[in-house]
Amino acid sequence: MRGFVYVITALAVIGLAFWAYRETHLTQQSVAEMRSLHREISSLREALDVQRAEWAYLNRPARLRDLVHLNYDELGLMPFSSEQFGEIDQVAYPPPPPVALRRPIEVIGQLHAGEDDG
Repeated sequence: MRGFVYVITALAVIGLAFWAYRETHLTQQSVAEMRSLHREISSLREALDVQRAEWAYLNRPARLRDLVHLNYDELGLMPFSSEQFGEIDQVAYPPPPPVALRRPIEVIGQLHAGEDDG
């Protein structure tokens, strides 16, 4: 009986060791994947920062002003003025949709022009 307990105990220890090894391996894979994702996120953030800097550089007011002066004949760009904007009463709003009759009225007979009711 004691031999049977030793065998069962040895099998339990081997099973637990296998389970612990498997969990350790899965944990290491997850950590490696997390590190890879962190590296990718940091590189994407760096690329985004570079693009924001480039956007700010290309949209400098002095550079845009020079581009307008260089391309004035071709584009005909003019500065904004208050006369270019309209008033609120000049906005053409669409007409309201027609009201649908829920219970139409039936008319029997014809109407004659020139007849008086009384």
